[in-house]
Amino acid sequence: MAERHAPAATQWLSGFHAVEAALQHDPSRVLSVIFEQGRQDKRVQQLRQLAQTQGVSIEDAPEKIFADRVRADRELARHQGVLARYQPAPAGNEHDLFALLDHLKEPAFLLVLDGVTDPHNLGACLRSAEAAGVHAVIAPKDRAVGLTPTARKSASGAAERVPFIQVTNLARTLSELKDRHIWIVGAAGGGMVSLYETDFAAEPVALVMGSEGEGLRRLTQEHCDQLIYIPMRPPVESLNVSVAAAVCLFEFRRARDLIGQAK
Repeated sequence: MAERHAPAATQWLSGFHAVEAALQHDPSRVLSVIFEQGRQDKRVQQLRQLAQTQGVSIEDAPEKIFADRVRADRELARHQGVLARYQPAPAGNEHDLFALLDHLKEPAFLLVLDGVTDPHNLGACLRSAEAAGVHAVIAPKDRAVGLTPTARKSASGAAERVPFIQVTNLARTLSELKDRHIWIVGAAGGGMVSLYETDFAAEPVALVMGSEGEGLRRLTQEHCDQLIYIPMRPPVESLNVSVAAAVCLFEFRRARDLIGQAK
């Protein structure tokens, strides 16, 4: 049985991209927007107008208030003169994932992150996932980062637009995806098939990326239908997980688009 959603705690969002995305896609959850006094540039004016249009409370505060907030939360350091109090929607769960799959009109395209712990990497993966047309990003609840303010800022709005699913048992979720005839393709240094030779890129597929330090866990690898690698010229042996995810996602997108054009 799927777990009920727990209420999400209020977050502080910082920077133009994160605040603008929240105002555009989830304005009812933006409690207020705070602008640094003295900032009158065009971008500030546009964001202020957007907040007013959405009926969101606006405040102006001196630089000291921003400095105090940054001291309390270093994730807000690059605030660009704008902060927002935000009540984020809770991450999706297994029930939300399968409901989403039931309503897809095209072959499933999923990104699974097996234990990514850096919020910058999560944000970058979400941004690449959105650009590649991924239907949802899946991650375990434990020993993995969630949608922190830093992740949201790094995602440049994708965190509000791409479904983010946190599951209790990743291995079980992978098994359930296989039961739905979704191929599980893991990216691993020990993969036997080149990314550019995989048979599954254009099929209903879940691409699985490992954590920053350990890569794919053994149990996760055992649930994969295929393990692939990214060909690289020596002496480079590995890529940052968000870079590797982008490379794989866009190769899968290319293959899927070629199939679509041929129909």
